[in-house]
Amino acid sequence: MTLTVELSHDEALVLFEWLAAHRDRRTADDPDMESITAEGIAFSQLEAQLETRLPEIFSADYAERLDAAKSRLLKQVIGD
Repeated sequence: MTLTVELSHDEALVLFEWLAAHRDRRTADDPDMESITAEGIAFSQLEAQLETRLPEIFSADYAERLDAAKSRLLKQVIGD
């Protein structure tokens, strides 16, 4: 069974960054990948799917684009 989840582009970009940061932490804490979990596998697969749909993650101005996406998401919830 396949599940489809809809995200805005900003949500996808911020989520990708969060997943990548947590992957980096998990890898640093467990370089031999001895404590592989089902949750870790699911997060990695989601990160990989997002990566294929977000070409800007390879852009020189990625940090600026990510900051802008975070700002827009925050404004949606808390306003200016």
